[in-house]
Amino acid sequence: MKKILIFSTAYLPLVGGAEIAVKELTDRLAGFPAQGACLPARQEPVSGWDFDLITARIKRQLTAQEKIGRVMVYRVGLGYKLDKFLLPILGLIKAIKLNGRNNYQIIWSIMASQASVAAAFLKIFFSTKKLVLNIQEGDEEEHLKRYVLGNNLLYKILIRPWHLLVFKKADYITAISADLKERARGNGAKATIEIIPNGVDVQRFIQEYKIEDLLVLKNKLGKLADNKFIITVSRLVLKNAVDDIIKALKYLPDNVKLLILGAGQDENSLKLLVQELKLGKRILFLGQVGHEELPKYLKISDVFVRPSLSEGLGNAFLEAMASGVPIIATPVGGIVDFLRDGETGLFCEVRNPGSIAEKIKIYLENKALTDKIKINGRELVIKNYDWDLIAKRMEKIFEKVIV
Repeated sequence: MKKILIFSTAYLPLVGGAEIAVKELTDRLAGFPAQGACLPARQEPVSGWDFDLITARIKRQLTAQEKIGRVMVYRVGLGYKLDKFLLPILGLIKAIKLNGRNNYQIIWSIMASQASVAAAFLKIFFSTKKLVLNIQEGDEEEHLKRYVLGNNLLYKILIRPWHLLVFKKADYITAISADLKERARGNGAKATIEIIPNGVDVQRFIQEYKIEDLLVLKNKLGKLADNKFIITVSRLVLKNAVDDIIKALKYLPDNVKLLILGAGQDENSLKLLVQELKLGKRILFLGQVGHEELPKYLKISDVFVRPSLSEGLGNAFLEAMASGVPIIATPVGGIVDFLRDGETGLFCEVRNPGSIAEKIKIYLENKALTDKIKINGRELVIKNYDWDLIAKRMEKIFEKVIV
């Protein structure tokens, strides 16, 4: 059995694109679909790899050790947010102990964050082990300055050197978009960099539901016959610009409503904005919706929108495309890898609610274009972003680095 030690600053049940990616890949690479994974019967699992993962505990209710899918998860720290900052040292200590028992062949660092510092330290201690870095940060690196209250000097002294360390120590780098590949080169990476995007559980999102099942959800959310649902699935943080979608509703007729799926630090300010604009009857905050239920919400929606300020790739867009929902996005970061304007989606301008509203109107008024984009988007995802295909590409990289 080939053994890999994963470093990730956060992990399930804390959910983000990177955490989902690790779960989907390890389910397949470990050799069978764990509970909840939709591995198609037509395709065999990849092969046998054994995974351990070190992460920050962050919440006290999370256990220090837990098996999730095919991954043994080890959480370090006391169960507070401070654990992220202790992770470089505590993670290294835990890794050295685990390596004594398991002699890992590969160190796999998920994103260049606190966990990646521990991964780089482990590489320094055990130079013959291969370090594979996966970068998929949706936030710009300037976002890191928040840890030193935006002070440039402190950032350059206290954060920047550690952020760059894993790029310099990596033996191989995978980036989920062309934009992130260039960013890695700018951070001094000398290793081979290959673009391996995140994927979509295609079978889950292309499945069709009974009309009666969707009608139950429509009734629950109050969707009338003439209503149009705009949906966004986003962390409620600055970079996802959900406030711009809310403001766009002022330019649209009253029968257009907005479903906001997700949670985050900006939730209260977004709810205040809704009150100020008197849009309370047209906007529903639905919180975190489980991955199992998410396709239903997409199926009853008419347009997906996320006017991102930055984006590593944007799995939520791909899931919407697989579900047959036309998308609107900004031409930033990794989005340009899959969105061809007028072919697989529509671009709107950054920080321009009027532009968002204009693109929504195009979809609602031009059925021929909408249908074309739906078909093209789904075909693109099935061809290029199925997790089964991504897992096979990732396995080839692991095999390559340990030869």
